[in-house]
Amino acid sequence: MGLLAALLWGGTDFLVGLNVRAVGVKRAVFFSQSLGFTLMSLLLTIFPAFLLKAMAAPLEVWLMGVVAAAFTVSGALALGKAFALGKASIVAPLVTSYGVVTTLLSWASGEQISLLQLMCILLCVIGVILSSLHSDSKLPHSTAAGRSIFFALLSAFLYGTSFWLQGRYTLPQLGPISMLWLGYAVGSGVMLLMVLKVADGLKIPPLKNCGLLASTSLMNLGAFFAFSWGAMSSVSVVTVISTLSGGIAAVLGYVFFKERLTAVQVTGVVLVLLGALVLHLKT
Repeated sequence: MGLLAALLWGGTDFLVGLNVRAVGVKRAVFFSQSLGFTLMSLLLTIFPAFLLKAMAAPLEVWLMGVVAAAFTVSGALALGKAFALGKASIVAPLVTSYGVVTTLLSWASGEQISLLQLMCILLCVIGVILSSLHSDSKLPHSTAAGRSIFFALLSAFLYGTSFWLQGRYTLPQLGPISMLWLGYAVGSGVMLLMVLKVADGLKIPPLKNCGLLASTSLMNLGAFFAFSWGAMSSVSVVTVISTLSGGIAAVLGYVFFKERLTAVQVTGVVLVLLGALVLHLKT
């Protein structure tokens, strides 16, 4: 499940950049959330036992699920903005630092953090700093590149918080399918309010863009499903493997977009991935 989540999230991150440049960040996230909500609603209609089991959960668990879903959709917006402004080969690995956020929140809630985990967090921080350096003054859109790093880190914070909330409060009682449905329900509702304020926000995109949007949504849905399902058995294993998604997206960006990084930036990206991998492995 962790490997499947990594492959699907890597492909999702790669396609997100294409979608947000074609139809805009808000519309891209809205169509993705709406398709996910439609598919999950259909699944629960066919297999209502999943929702009936989740209905036994206390109200506070559902409310915590709503909060986690709000963090998820906010993370998706920040991620879309990051890909619209910067390179996939930098943005995707930076987002994998959500493990730092999850670990720090676990520590704040009473869990002990080892010296190795602290070293991994420091390694991620150093990696982020190095990956944000632009030694080549001729590179265009340096301001946009800096903003893309900010939004990538914001996305990591929001996703890390959401995953911590789900793993601690909601997944054990709601289950992965009901939690996914709740997440898409909240996400599509929030995004509907946002796109109503955008000119032609609800206009169906061109057919070529619809295919990419649908593919991105299906891959993202599959990745969340695989991650949630795997987390029910072993959070540490599925998380450490899913972190490889940043490397997969970076490779795709290099192969298809010829995105080239300086040696310092490559070092930073590698440090972020290495720190995240070891951090998840020891969490």
